[in-house]
Amino acid sequence: MSYPSYLKLYETGELAERAAAAWEVLRHCTICPQNCGCDRTAGKTGVCHSGTEAIVASWNIHRREEPPISGTRGAGTIFFGYCQARCTYCQNFSLSQGGLGHRVGPERLADMMLYLQKKRCHNLDLVTPTHFVPQLLAALVIACEKGLRLPLVYNCAGYENLETLKLLDGVVDIYLPDAKYADNKNALRTSKMPRYVDHNQASLREMYRQVGPLEVDDEGIARRGILIRHLVMPEDISGTREVLRWIAEELGPDTPVSLMDQYFPAWKAVNDPVLNRRLSWAEYKTALDALDEFNFTAGFVQEDLIEVDTTSDT
Repeated sequence: MSYPSYLKLYETGELAERAAAAWEVLRHCTICPQNCGCDRTAGKTGVCHSGTEAIVASWNIHRREEPPISGTRGAGTIFFGYCQARCTYCQNFSLSQGGLGHRVGPERLADMMLYLQKKRCHNLDLVTPTHFVPQLLAALVIACEKGLRLPLVYNCAGYENLETLKLLDGVVDIYLPDAKYADNKNALRTSKMPRYVDHNQASLREMYRQVGPLEVDDEGIARRGILIRHLVMPEDISGTREVLRWIAEELGPDTPVSLMDQYFPAWKAVNDPVLNRRLSWAEYKTALDALDEFNFTAGFVQEDLIEVDTTSDT
């Protein structure tokens, strides 16, 4: 088991200081780039519809992340309810938009973390955690006191405030962010995230600064670093080539990218004239070509479309 970064901060008392500082931000919330400014400690909510309690939809072993994350024993995944985004095609819309889940305080959240450690998971995989960073830090302090030793995976949309990420410096071992779009207009239209590209690129730079490229142990399990996800979308709404070009030039072609092909029209996308269909093989093949064009040396591709259709352009 890797020695997680946050234990050093816990031992010096800085982790508790970070947790307290993050909680103060909730009084005029700027945890994410939506910058709602509401007092979540007084019961007010912004875009994320969340107050001081974390909302947890599920906590269990997850075996379908990328191989360095799931490994042989699975990731200890905690899925959070609600989100700072409003993706019209979200495949987990009952969680992200409906807020499905249990409202829990730091003590209960810490117990969930320890439960997953007892299940011998490789890591704690925190899914859609951004709007609950203060709650996570508070829970982490309690969990450390009770013996938590799992590395943290911060599995997010890549739409972060730098001030929040700096609170996580030395806390998160593995960043698993999205790079969803190359165009702010598409991000706003389909995900209601203003200036997504600006915030995303700044976030990826900061994450890379904190943890560097992905490092794995002798068994291929992630110990530290960044792994970026990109969902290829119909009609190139995602701007795949430009996203990959930026990563290669700014972070380096050794930065692993998980190029995902599983887009399908969920939730409101079924009524969208552009997004109301599955991705085609031709569209995914173009994305694969971009990986080669920019000489990426690490990452993951998916085989759904490769196996189903290698001839059709529609």
